[in-house]
Amino acid sequence: MAKILVVDDDAAIRTWLEERLREAGHETVVCADGPSVLGAVRDHAPELVVMDVEMPGMGGREVCRLLKAQERFGFIPVILMTAKADMAALAEGVQLGADDFLFKPIQPLELLARVQSMLRLKGLQDGLQASNQKLRAMNERLHELSTTDPLMGIYNRLVFEKRLAYECQRSARYQKPLGLLQLDLDHFKRVNDEHGHPVGDGVLKHVAATIKAAVREVDLVARYGGEELSVALPETDLAQALIVAERIRSRIAREVYRDGPREIPITVSIGVAAWPHPGAEQPDQLMKLADDALYEAKRAGRNCVRAASPQPSNTPTKPES
Repeated sequence: MAKILVVDDDAAIRTWLEERLREAGHETVVCADGPSVLGAVRDHAPELVVMDVEMPGMGGREVCRLLKAQERFGFIPVILMTAKADMAALAEGVQLGADDFLFKPIQPLELLARVQSMLRLKGLQDGLQASNQKLRAMNERLHELSTTDPLMGIYNRLVFEKRLAYECQRSARYQKPLGLLQLDLDHFKRVNDEHGHPVGDGVLKHVAATIKAAVREVDLVARYGGEELSVALPETDLAQALIVAERIRSRIAREVYRDGPREIPITVSIGVAAWPHPGAEQPDQLMKLADDALYEAKRAGRNCVRAASPQPSNTPTKPES
């Protein structure tokens, strides 16, 4: 029914306990001293420990304290055995984490009753732990769904806008630069029309992976909408942001997307802006500067990078694909 570790320096008591527990259908593992317990728990993974309080070298109270401190073992109930006169030792053992106790001389029916009680407790604790793990996994999945674009595996627009606002505040507070890239796939509608939306989805995932590989872990990559992506670059000035943008552009242009035997060339246009800028005191103003620069990259023939004008403009912000 269960694997039980029996710990006692008295061979006669160990044998008696083994016989009673085996008669009840349990499997037993034995230790003759305290220092052997942690190794036995590691090697045999018992579901319950029945242990004497007083043993030479290391007693049951100290072993119980060490065992309960090992999170890797999970919850293992401990029953301490002691003489009725040694109530102080028993109280200390309970304070150190023991879950139940038995007074010597031990009665068979009491032994089995307490063993069954502790095994039920073990089952309840293990079930609770499993439920908590499932709940944590579900919460992590819900968080992922609420923050990540399901197709491209990068941040979604809502999260990006919140993080960009935070980064803008942080840059203003510490007087650190902040770079921003707005990217748009060139002629992406043509890809969907000629090759189908599944291929278009593959292209989007490929582009997202290429961008993530070209930037730092601290940089924020997001799908801003459709085939348009945004990248925030903390502590990056305009000159550095232009270098990052060109690295992204050249990698995407160089790495032709393959769909079976078909090769589909991909290019992107990129607009670059950076804080501080006289026309960008708020996050939406910085976004408009990058959008304007993206529009200029489209006008310049696509597959190129353009920086925001030193002065804000009234240029339309929605570029053609």
